[in-house]
Amino acid sequence: MELEVGGGFMPIDIFEEYAEDYDRWFDEHREEYLAELARIRNILPVPDSRSIEVGAGSGRFAGPLGIKIGIEPSGRLGRMARDRGIEIIRGRAESLPFRDGSCSSVLLVTVVCFLDDPASSFSELNRVLQSGGPLLIAFIERGGDIYQKYLNEGGKGRFLSRARFYSREEIKKNLRETGFVIEGIDCRLGFCTIFAQKDLL
Repeated sequence: MELEVGGGFMPIDIFEEYAEDYDRWFDEHREEYLAELARIRNILPVPDSRSIEVGAGSGRFAGPLGIKIGIEPSGRLGRMARDRGIEIIRGRAESLPFRDGSCSSVLLVTVVCFLDDPASSFSELNRVLQSGGPLLIAFIERGGDIYQKYLNEGGKGRFLSRARFYSREEIKKNLRETGFVIEGIDCRLGFCTIFAQKDLL
């Protein structure tokens, strides 16, 4: 299921090749997309000028949520996000181009499954967050209903077939081990949100 690219399996190539297909999914599955967006909006603190989305894709979440800065490795998706008013910085979660403690909040939506190493990425997120800063991770849980649905259909399944999925317990463990305090978890049909904060200590 995984594609080895430069020592990792981040499938940037498929997002470059099928960027329009990726972005079109949100229009073709508008009800599902809006439901996910609403769940995130209900949890995420109001963004400010130092809020970022890591793995911003085509800007379908950062834009409506009011996040103005996105990290995105795909050039084609990044250009779409810029068209939606997002300042895109080419980069990856494993090595963020921000100073220690310079970000007020961080959002990741369906990104964990494409990380080379979630634990090292979470350490990097912890580094750039201010003390007590919130982190919201939304992800498709391994084995859940949505996981099964997407892998058996076209569209989004094309991208997710190149991913590595995790359970909520694995994500919780990685967060705790990298200096986060988990404040809330909401899993429905295998789409999970975890709200955490950088430990004040």
